[in-house]
Amino acid sequence: MSIVTVIVTTPENINAERRLDKGWTIEELKCKLEPITGIPIDSCKLSLYQGDLFIGPIDDDSRLVGSYPIEDYMRLHAVDTNPHRIKNQYTDVSLVEKFELTDEEYRKRNDTVRAFKERNKLGRFSDEAVQQMAELEQKMQAAFETMKVGDRCEVQLGTESEIKRRGTIKFLGTTEFQPGLWVGVQYDEPFGKNDGSVQGVRYFTAPPKYGGFVRPNKVTVGDFPEEDLFGSDEELDELEEM
Repeated sequence: MSIVTVIVTTPENINAERRLDKGWTIEELKCKLEPITGIPIDSCKLSLYQGDLFIGPIDDDSRLVGSYPIEDYMRLHAVDTNPHRIKNQYTDVSLVEKFELTDEEYRKRNDTVRAFKERNKLGRFSDEAVQQMAELEQKMQAAFETMKVGDRCEVQLGTESEIKRRGTIKFLGTTEFQPGLWVGVQYDEPFGKNDGSVQGVRYFTAPPKYGGFVRPNKVTVGDFPEEDLFGSDEELDELEEM
């Protein structure tokens, strides 16, 4: 048995190294290549290349692989001559029908990781985590009740971040993009992520990149005037003299 190693390519960017038996017929070769290329035997056209140099067609299904000048690491390029075949059906995952569950359907199942954690009170379903979540919800509700649209505020970025941004509250309530209470803020500077709309739903109006949504516990309401990034004329004069 004589074995040769070749590179198999297709127009759909398949590139695979395969070992061929020179004792196979070309028809047998096409049959073995079908799971790789996705091209049926009767519409598979093979061409032989040395790198990018075309050597010749592999066009007689009754001949043996060894009867063609195929050497190690030459390239076999496979093309589908059927113009009606769906391209990329072996490689394009978007063509695969996906099994999906709604959140409600997932919660009802008893054979999921979530169900296992709930039964055994693990992770966020542990007594400690549930208590912490309840306390956090109470804090957010209490903070939420002190706010009203139009209030000046300061927003803490991140969990333990010392970075804060000032702005004006433009929205208070629930949203479609995430459950729970949210505060819509128009920042004084373009540090936001939107213009007051998320996923096509508008909650308030702000210039692009000036809008953002945060949880109530990240917002402090108070007398927070807009910060003067450039300082007063006196401060600038002092800087020039230093």
